[in-house]
Amino acid sequence: MTYVFALPPQPTVPVAGGSDLFPVRRIFCVGRNYADHAREMGATDQADGREPPFFFMKPADALVSGTGELSIAYPPQTGNLHHEIELVAALAAGGADISVASALDCVFGYAVGLDLTRRDLQARAKEKGHPWDMGKGFDQSAVAGQIQPVAVCGHPSAGRIWLQVNGQTRQEGDLSGMSWNVAEIVANLSRLVRLAAGDLIYTGTPAGVGPLLPGDVLEAGVAGVGTLRARIV
Repeated sequence: MTYVFALPPQPTVPVAGGSDLFPVRRIFCVGRNYADHAREMGATDQADGREPPFFFMKPADALVSGTGELSIAYPPQTGNLHHEIELVAALAAGGADISVASALDCVFGYAVGLDLTRRDLQARAKEKGHPWDMGKGFDQSAVAGQIQPVAVCGHPSAGRIWLQVNGQTRQEGDLSGMSWNVAEIVANLSRLVRLAAGDLIYTGTPAGVGPLLPGDVLEAGVAGVGTLRARIV
């Protein structure tokens, strides 16, 4: 069998501690998974701070990953690019209708990630009842540092998650502030789609999201997982 053009490169994330690469299949994201961020985005239906999780996707080739300082191109058609720091779960197994009790068995490791958003495009889409895809799934909109295997970092459920822009703290929270923890996220998502090895799940962001400009330098981290550095170019 031959292809009519060359196969595109396989998106990958480096694995800490060696030369292994994690091949990425799909990228899922959880929306409004921290109550403080839900409130800053105008949510009014969280009396107990916990709403049913909802998900959106980014193309696998939207991924920017590696070690050292990552370069991210400021995207076209926006004047309001926002940062969102997130814990990323990388799956080495999957399935459908996974139980909460067994969900963490699917996780290979964790990474520090950035969900970049063209907030103005997203807001206009929301106003019109249109899909958010072009606000969330554009080129280089999913950033990830190297993956720490579970054997090294365990399954972090508490600890600092933070982001600085040009040395100034913009976002700072704790993983314990997630409305839905990683096991619950995996279980809920597996009721909607059959998960598989290679899937990445961005687990939501705490409050403090805000705009980025060309030249900005981002430094971010998750306790026990690692750090990430990127520059908007």
